[in-house]
Amino acid sequence: MQSCDDVVIILGNAPDLLLAKRIAHVLVEEHYAACVNLGAPGVSMYMWEGRLEGAEEIPIVMKTSAARACALVERFRQLHPYEVPEVLVLPVCGGSPDYLAWVREQTGAAHPPGRHET
Repeated sequence: MQSCDDVVIILGNAPDLLLAKRIAHVLVEEHYAACVNLGAPGVSMYMWEGRLEGAEEIPIVMKTSAARACALVERFRQLHPYEVPEVLVLPVCGGSPDYLAWVREQTGAAHPPGRHET
C-alpha cells in the first residue's frame, strides 16, 4: 500500500522536442514534477480509429510524489496536443533514499503545484 508521499514515475511522450522541452519546463517550474527526462526520438506504432499509425515521438519520464500524480496528469493533458496522450503512472518500489526524499521535497506541500517561485 502506497502512502501519499510515495514516489511515482509517470511516462508520456510528445510529438516533437520543442513541445517536450516546454512540457518538462512547465511541470518542473510549477512543482508538479521534481525531474523530467526527455529521451531520444523513437517511432511509436499504434492503432488509432481503425488504422495502423506510426509517429516519431519524444519519450518523457516524470518523477513526482503519488500525492501530485493526478494533478501532474491533468496538467500534462492541458499542455499536450493529442486527444488521448500517453500517460502511465508507475509505482516506485525503492531507490536511493536521498533521491526519493528530494523528489518528495520538490513536489511536497512547501511547493503547491502551479505556483512559481520568485
